[in-house]
Amino acid sequence: MPGERRRTGSSVQPLDGVRAAGAPENRPMQRVVAVDYSGDKGPGQRKKIWAAVWTASARSGTGRVGGGSMRLEGGRSREELNAFLLALAAETPKMVVGIDCCFSYPAWFLAEHGCASVFDLWRHVAAGHGERWLGTTCAEHERDERFWGRPHKRPAQFCGVNLPRMMRRTDMENKIEQALAGGDAARAALMRGITPKSPFQIGGSGSVGTGSLRGMPWLERMHEAGFRVWPFESAALDVEKPQPLLVEMYTRLLTGPVKKANGEARRMYLQARQRTDPLYAGLSRAVLEKAEGSEDAFDALVCGVEMVRHRAEFAQLQQTEDPTLRLEGITWRPGVFEAHPNAI
Repeated sequence: MPGERRRTGSSVQPLDGVRAAGAPENRPMQRVVAVDYSGDKGPGQRKKIWAAVWTASARSGTGRVGGGSMRLEGGRSREELNAFLLALAAETPKMVVGIDCCFSYPAWFLAEHGCASVFDLWRHVAAGHGERWLGTTCAEHERDERFWGRPHKRPAQFCGVNLPRMMRRTDMENKIEQALAGGDAARAALMRGITPKSPFQIGGSGSVGTGSLRGMPWLERMHEAGFRVWPFESAALDVEKPQPLLVEMYTRLLTGPVKKANGEARRMYLQARQRTDPLYAGLSRAVLEKAEGSEDAFDALVCGVEMVRHRAEFAQLQQTEDPTLRLEGITWRPGVFEAHPNAI
């Protein structure tokens, strides 16, 4: 497939589109980064983009989070964040970065635009099509109605029984199907009260489409700079010359139910976790205050902690062999590579 690099890892059997490698080598992860992203076109992106950065440390003592230190940073634009992540990767290549945006679109949409891989799509978006779909470079009558959200209503072709058409398989699996008969009740609880979001939604509360379209050109730059991207490529973390890894994440799958827009709810959530969870107990007061003061910082921090908790999994992620998922991608969640009847 165009844009792919040679696979690494051991030979294993495919599992529902996700491949799990053998046990990773005893080379600890050097760095984990969780990014709460934003598609804001103006200065608002500096307020909304936050990164939780965990760095492994050989030191012991108080304030340690899973054998390392955690910091929480904001104030960067998308361009500055990209430069920051590239600098971290050069310093510590055994690194995984989770970004809260959709990496791709439904397979039928890629086919419609002649994109044979997600990397083709990213280049297509960067060539100007992304801003056109957002309606910033075309007249209103030229707008593609499939990209919807305040002030535009969801088009009829995405309503009722046609709702799945605006979702990728991973969106359906994580955001909708678990709440149906036979679904995983524990995973369904993570989405309780949350309206499922589509990459086609570019306006309105919680919309993910704008951030995704404005993030794809930067994802492409990171890929070209040496980042591997799961599940389109296998992880290359437990090799002699490791390469940093990019994964798509969805904050709600990692935070669980919480009124994130409410500062008091964020504070109570973090206090409760500190009392029962050693990883949270190791967070500094300065980091906690930032997360209590900003919904975006809160999302980045909680996702960062959960990525640290499950960091041993990332080296095991292998390129999917499912033809649809090779185009649409998979949202990472803890245990996504494991054998499970409801797996991707």
